[in-house]
Amino acid sequence: MGDQQFFLKWNDFQTNMVTSFRHLRDEKSFTDVTLACEGQTCKAHKMVLSACSPYFKSLLEENPSKHPIIILKDVSYSHLQAILEFMYAGEVNVSQEQLPAFLKTADRLKVKGLAETPATIKREG
Repeated sequence: MGDQQFFLKWNDFQTNMVTSFRHLRDEKSFTDVTLACEGQTCKAHKMVLSACSPYFKSLLEENPSKHPIIILKDVSYSHLQAILEFMYAGEVNVSQEQLPAFLKTADRLKVKGLAETPATIKREG
C-alpha cells in the first residue's frame, strides 16, 4: 500500500544554488576559509573550493582546521578574485592580455572547468 513513489523536482534548483552561493560570498556569510596572496585576503567557503578544485579539496582534507588561512604563492590577487568569481558563478570575464597567465594560475590550482580543455573558452568581443 505504501509502495508508491513520487518524484519531486525543484525546477530552479541550479539557478537558486548559484544565486545563493554568490549571495553568501558577497555577504561573507558562513565563510570558513581565508585565501591570501600579495598581502590581501579573500574569504570563501571550503565546500565551494573543494567542489571546484581537487587541489583545494586535498589541501583542506589533509589539513583540517576550523578556519584555515591558505597562503597562495605566485598567485596574483586579481587572478584569485577572478577564480573565485568563476567558482561561485560558473563564469568570469578575463581580458585577452591576462588570459594566458590566468589560465596558468587556474591550472596550478586545478580549477574544474578552467584547468581542463581550453576549447570551452568563449571569446567575447
